[in-house]
Amino acid sequence: MRSNIKTKLSEHRFFQGFPDSVLNEIAGCGSIKKIKGDTMLAHEGDPADEFYAILEGRIAVETSLPGNPPRVLQTLHAGEIIGWSWIFPPYEWTFDAHVVKDATLMAFDARCLRGRVENDHELGYLLMKRFAQIITQRLKSSRLQLLNLYGSEDQPTNTAPGT
Repeated sequence: MRSNIKTKLSEHRFFQGFPDSVLNEIAGCGSIKKIKGDTMLAHEGDPADEFYAILEGRIAVETSLPGNPPRVLQTLHAGEIIGWSWIFPPYEWTFDAHVVKDATLMAFDARCLRGRVENDHELGYLLMKRFAQIITQRLKSSRLQLLNLYGSEDQPTNTAPGT
């Protein structure tokens, strides 16, 4: 099973270019999961015990306020990663994750990987560099969602019919 996960890791966009030794360390903390559509993968505030590399399917990153329906911040597909909250204390999900379309995921045990990162700083450095890119991209996406939702005071709002 570990060799199957290592093969899938080396093919996954997020992990491309990682040395074999690093892929072996990561694979040792991984498993394959299949999740049906319309399933909540994670809830904001819950323990972030895993993160996921999407192999197939579609997952919505969502946020909500009490009394309002969830707002999709971003939709993720094959080749992307869901979950970065496992890296930083208090290790709680920052957003909700909703499986929109049946998904096949590589799931990685956060405690296992945090332990390996403590013992292998090359592994930690490579993961942090990649996750920093994801965090930056997700923050930009959230900012754009907020601008679309609330608009900008500096820019006029076009309210003409048909636009």
